[in-house]
Amino acid sequence: MTALPPWRPLLRGAREREGRSPAARWLQLATVAPDGTPRVRTLVFRGWADGAALDLFTDGRSAKPAELRQQPAVELCWLLPKARCQFRLRGDVLTLPTDLEWDERLRHWQGLTPAGRALWGWPEPGAAFDASGGSHQS
Repeated sequence: MTALPPWRPLLRGAREREGRSPAARWLQLATVAPDGTPRVRTLVFRGWADGAALDLFTDGRSAKPAELRQQPAVELCWLLPKARCQFRLRGDVLTLPTDLEWDERLRHWQGLTPAGRALWGWPEPGAAFDASGGSHQS
């Protein structure tokens, strides 16, 4: 494990001040679409991969993986309202080596609660939700 960056204890303290608020786990990821325009989405913080590397994952059916392969530079914005601060973290997406990818996916999946797993059963990102059980593209 690499040494912790100086902002890491500050972020930990701010997250602790948030208490059990769901907002302490939500952060925004900014990517660049193939046409060069910005895209921002909310992700759930799952933990740390290393001293300065966040462990995040996303639905492979969304546009994010293709955007990140094309342009790995990203910025995160983590707003912590109770702590009255925000953190903006800039860096590059790190891709897992192919031989570790499946093991990591399985580890993450097994770490989710049943309610967390249920969230991954929604229609494909960008598809309209159909309460009858189907979905259609919007």
